[in-house]
This record gives sequence, C-alpha cells and structure tokens, in this order.
Amino acid sequence: MLERIQSDRLNQPDILELLSYSVFPSSGAMGKAVALYKDQAEFELYGYKEGEVYIGIIGFQMDHAGNLAIHHLAVDPEYRQMGYGRGQILEILALKKPVTLTAETDEDAVEFYRNIGFSISSLGELYPGTERFRCVYEAEPEIE
Repeated sequence: MLERIQSDRLNQPDILELLSYSVFPSSGAMGKAVALYKDQAEFELYGYKEGEVYIGIIGFQMDHAGNLAIHHLAVDPEYRQMGYGRGQILEILALKKPVTLTAETDEDAVEFYRNIGFSISSLGELYPGTERFRCVYEAEPEIE
C-alpha cells in the first residue's frame, strides 16, 4: 500500500535508507534528493508499506499534461524480486492516472522497466563509463 511521505518524515532513518538505494552514491546527492521533496511542492514521495514497515519508495513529478516522471524508485534489498517495484508503479498509475510515465536509469535497472512494459531508448554515456536509458510507458486511457 502506498502512503504519501510528508516533508516532516523525510529525515526518518527508514525513509532515508530506502531513498539511498535510488540515489547515485556521491557526496551531496542524498541531500539534494531530500531537498527536492522537502522544498518543491510539485515533487511527491510515497512509501510502499508491507504491514507497518516501509519496504519501498517512489518519488516523482507530474506535470499539468499528465506526464509523470519517476525520479526515485527503490525496494529494500530483502524484498526485491517479489513484485514490489512493479506494485508501486501500478499503484501510482491507479492513483495519479498519468498519460505517460518516464524514468531515466542505468544498465542495472533497465531490464526491470523493460519487463513491465516500458519502451527503452539509450541516452548514451551521460556519465563516464555509465550508459543511461530513457524508459517510457504510455498509460491506457480510461474508458468512461
């Protein structure tokens, strides 16, 4: 179940740990990620709960045209390969009803997005030695 993470909870250890799994391991990257959700109202962070424990997070920005850009997506290592990443995306689709979902990722996660129906295109080597990919999912329009 997804639950919105309010800005006053962003510094809690369990939330920070989950967010750290989706942040490039460099100095300052974690602080920038936290500031994004704390200081900019258009960025939203949700925690995925199993019982009373957060096991995943998804952070995104949605524009007025209905395009949702995923900035952070992570699942606790103990719960990976169990469908929780896919579950977060499905719940965001149901909750926000975007027209498209996009994400930028690396070789480690590109197959996750491909396997759940995203179209993949290479962005090349945006960072030395690291190929990046753009992942796009066109949501099905709701039938009224």
